[in-house]
Amino acid sequence: MNIGIANDLPLAVEALRRVIALRPEHRVLWVAADGEEAAGFCAAQTPDVVLMDLIMPRLDGVEATRRIMARTPCPILIVTSSVGANTWRVYEAMGAGALDAVDTPTLAVPGNHDNNAQLLLRKLDQIGRLMDKPAAPRRAPVAPFTRDARRLVSIGASAGGPAALATVLGSLPADFAAPIVIVQHVDEVFASGMAQWLDSQTPLTVRTACEGELPRAGVALLAATNDHMLLMQDGALHYTREPAELPYRPSVDVFFHSVVEHWAGAALGVLLTGMGRDGAIGLKAMRAKGYDTIAQDEATSAVYGMPKAAATLGAARRILPLGRIAGELAAFARQ
Repeated sequence: MNIGIANDLPLAVEALRRVIALRPEHRVLWVAADGEEAAGFCAAQTPDVVLMDLIMPRLDGVEATRRIMARTPCPILIVTSSVGANTWRVYEAMGAGALDAVDTPTLAVPGNHDNNAQLLLRKLDQIGRLMDKPAAPRRAPVAPFTRDARRLVSIGASAGGPAALATVLGSLPADFAAPIVIVQHVDEVFASGMAQWLDSQTPLTVRTACEGELPRAGVALLAATNDHMLLMQDGALHYTREPAELPYRPSVDVFFHSVVEHWAGAALGVLLTGMGRDGAIGLKAMRAKGYDTIAQDEATSAVYGMPKAAATLGAARRILPLGRIAGELAAFARQ
């Protein structure tokens, strides 16, 4: 991959160069000393991925991410000195379109690279697989469903999803009468904090989904691990590593297909902003079963990848701006 580095600290840049040099298939395309320069470089030479620091002069990493995704969208990985100390900024950057975040590697003795270096390489591998070869999801096995019918809202999101989810959930009424299950592409280390952050944005309860938990009205459950989340025959949520070959973890497609197989009542599938194509095939399956389906429109998407794929497949009954989606969810829950 051709990689752009946005970081104003020479030691951090050198550490990143050394890590990238461990993989002959990767090369540094350019180095920007601040966010404004990074946005300009992306416009001139769009890389396969940008390693974006959060704290830089002139334009910080959040605003630089927002500007890049608006003008020349490309995968952005936040690489900052301490993800834990900058949690809220990380969520802001993800809301602007960043895919993930890792701590900056340190300069190590040759041949003795730190854990952050290995994690960074794994994230680059994951982004490469996500961009190049999205695998077809495996369908869950068919099984009868005997539980009483209820309404279910299923939401999938990726890059730009945290901010979009905050907008949708924050506009729902406190008496919202349907369960909500959310699959957001986010590393498990961020899931709990993201659920807490979303919970502060809405009158509903938002928390991570526990193994075996049943969706409940007025509660939004967020996929909590790097495994896929499934809706099972008895209506409970279950985590599984399979299909292991999928680059999207957790996968929206896997969850949407499980809803098609195991949910007997009314369901509404929503696909929000995101890079790649995850969720489009599953949303198409939901529509084919007769469920209502919505995709976010291009104008309000931070990254028009997943919703665009859904629109191309004819998976969405309606393509709506972000500001109208909460109203449709509320109307669905009242029916």
